[in-house]
Amino acid sequence: MHCLNNGWFSGVAHAPSPHFNQRPEGVEIDCLVIHSISLPVGVFGNGNIAALFTHQLDCTQHASFDSLKDLKVSSHFVIDREGLITQYVSCLDRAWHAGASSLNGRENCNDFSIGIELEGSDFVAFTDLQYPALTQLTQQLLIRFPSITPERIVGHCDIAPTRKTDPGPFFDWSLFRGSLCRSAQ
Repeated sequence: MHCLNNGWFSGVAHAPSPHFNQRPEGVEIDCLVIHSISLPVGVFGNGNIAALFTHQLDCTQHASFDSLKDLKVSSHFVIDREGLITQYVSCLDRAWHAGASSLNGRENCNDFSIGIELEGSDFVAFTDLQYPALTQLTQQLLIRFPSITPERIVGHCDIAPTRKTDPGPFFDWSLFRGSLCRSAQ
């Protein structure tokens, strides 16, 4: 797996989302945001995340989807419970994953960040297959975008603390950061 000049990764599935736009000119990509998502909450492996990100979600399917009817959202990557990575938006473009957000006083984190969604929720542990996939993807992102330092890898909860809790209490930051350090050696 590696990042091509067009911002798409080789070795991962591609499902282009219509929910993106260009980054502001001259903005450096220097942040990685870790998210979690499941639709409905706590239900996995049903294709609803892909449907949401590609604007094909049937919002009549579940009562909790009512609020998603007009939502246009995407992330650069999703890592499912089996550790499979799908890319939805080129890393060079602005995916719509962070919403109203700020990091160190800089607003609009979508402008300067890459978003990775882990299929999960605040209520269950992530799988043993997701962490190695996340580590491998992150290592490749750090190579391609050297301004993303380990200190600039954050959770959605860190950039939108009044709105978001993900990746949630079951995300093992110590395991993830430790695996990044080990694989960098």
